[in-house]
Amino acid sequence: MSITAIHGDPAAIAAGERVLMDLRDVCPSLVYAMLVTDDGFEIVRVPAASDGGRFASMASSMQALGDAVARELAIGSSDYLVIASPTGHVIQRRVPGHPIVLSALFDDDETLGKGLSVSRAAVEKLSALLGGGEGR
Repeated sequence: MSITAIHGDPAAIAAGERVLMDLRDVCPSLVYAMLVTDDGFEIVRVPAASDGGRFASMASSMQALGDAVARELAIGSSDYLVIASPTGHVIQRRVPGHPIVLSALFDDDETLGKGLSVSRAAVEKLSALLGGGEGR
């Protein structure tokens, strides 16, 4: 019996595409978004034409560092990470119950609050679409 890794699972890819397209539709300030596995493999991205190999690895590493800081400081698990710059911000969120992280770049026309809100809705929707979850 062979087990397909989540980044190669057609159902996970289809669900991820749906969620990222919905995110782009609800938030036109979304510049780029990617779903990555905890170990740095890309699942899906929008826009699809861009090269995301290096970004997937960096996003996974940032998430691991955020998780490690939260553990070290004994403040619980990290809910999200934000990288802010004058021209926009990157928000990363875990998909509840799955070894997946959403990393999304919003331009400076978007408020941080809306970015946090729409990214939370996106990961919750993806979690529901994927079902049960494997923990993390």
